[in-house]
Amino acid sequence: MSRLLKVVLWLVVAGVVVFAAIQLVPYGRAHENPPVTAEPAWDGPRTEDLVRAACYDCHSNETRWPWYARIAPASWLLTRDVEEGREVMNFSEWSFSPEEAALVAVAIEEVVRDGEMPPRQYRLVHPEAQLSAAERQELIDGVRASLGE
Repeated sequence: MSRLLKVVLWLVVAGVVVFAAIQLVPYGRAHENPPVTAEPAWDGPRTEDLVRAACYDCHSNETRWPWYARIAPASWLLTRDVEEGREVMNFSEWSFSPEEAALVAVAIEEVVRDGEMPPRQYRLVHPEAQLSAAERQELIDGVRASLGE
């Protein structure tokens, strides 16, 4: 057996062992969705549909956990993204005053218009979140109408 083949075989075996070992790390396994306590009053079903498709997996307690959310290291990344998203803003625990909600609407408009949200890596695996320019504008208009201007 050639030296190169031995190195490649060793790397494959080591990779399999490491992959199996990281499955034992407990972080990223708990995929709980806390109860919904309050939600914004959306101006219509279209706005709600757009927000749910583009935002709810990370910014609500109604996360849809895909099959790969149970396999490390993807589970770690998804759990971190959901935890951070819920911490920044959670549509399922809506407690903003009208004045605060208007500021949230402005922030949402900015990140959607700039293409920061939904994040690129999310859009790659969730085609429903790949909004056209018209849908982004529709989402922005709906959020502004729902949350205030």
